Amino acid sequence: MKKLYSVFMLMLALAACSSPGDRLKVDVSDIGMPETVIRRYDRDLFRLNTTDLKNELEQLKSQYPFFLKTNLDSMKILAMRDYLENERNKAFFRASDSVFRDMSEVSSGLTDAFRHMAYYFKGFKAPRVYSYISGGDYQYPVQFADSVLLIAIDCYLGKGCYLYKDDQLPLYRERRADRVYIVSDAMGAIFSAVCPSDFPGNTLLDQMIQAGKRILFIDAMMPETSGFVKMGYTKEQYEWAAKNEEHVWAAIIGNNLLYNTSGQTMRTFLSDGPFTAEFSKESPPRLGEYIGWRILLQYMERNPKVSLLEILKERDGQKLLTGSAYKPQK
Repeated sequence: MKKLYSVFMLMLALAACSSPGDRLKVDVSDIGMPETVIRRYDRDLFRLNTTDLKNELEQLKSQYPFFLKTNLDSMKILAMRDYLENERNKAFFRASDSVFRDMSEVSSGLTDAFRHMAYYFKGFKAPRVYSYISGGDYQYPVQFADSVLLIAIDCYLGKGCYLYKDDQLPLYRERRADRVYIVSDAMGAIFSAVCPSDFPGNTLLDQMIQAGKRILFIDAMMPETSGFVKMGYTKEQYEWAAKNEEHVWAAIIGNNLLYNTSGQTMRTFLSDGPFTAEFSKESPPRLGEYIGWRILLQYMERNPKVSLLEILKERDGQKLLTGSAYKPQK
């Protein structure tokens, strides 16, 4: 009897230790996938001799067909020379070449994420990955299309980079211009391609759930990664969100915002920025996205027979909220 009691208490302890997201910690060790190779288009391109640019580019064609598969006529050669000789682009390359002398950590992170992709999406094939210099295309630091993943490494040079100061990049955006966010940004870009929006409803609940799906997807592909990275927060911002989750939810419910459809409400809780205006300046932006993610995690824990893909495809936000029995952590 004592042994049975001990086993029972152990089961209770294990149950108490479980937390939303545990279902996402799957074993991908048996999924065969070679280590991701990041093809350094940035490095090979900016080291070309521009006095003989046409011949130099022709020699690169076979390595970089995505960029150079078209006919390299005089207009394209001229445009490429202007790009390579642009002082700002050259400065971005020099800084990137210094910061990213080694990209093995990024490569390993992508490989693990791709293995998780293969676990959930049968038949998934890892994309070809290229790094390049965008010239400060901060809106699209990572792009995914046609089984190709493009990483603008000049958008990840680290907070304090003088080029970001010259471009007057907002501080909240500069904080995320760090290599630690590359893999999560890549998964976010892939999410938009493999799980396109199903035109959710226009209430705050619907929009929070839709935004939360992106973070849930990133979470599933990177289950061992810190939450602040998945959300694109700083550590301090993530700690604020976790500590104040109950208060944020109470504000949404108390102000009758859950089914609100106003554009201002959507911008307050879902738009990027330095903080969420309804709360303190220490608060992070996109708190609606954070709450949506938390709702989905709790739904997943309470509905073990519903797969990740089924959750991502579910369009009924109210069904997901009700089925989650969502209760913010204190």
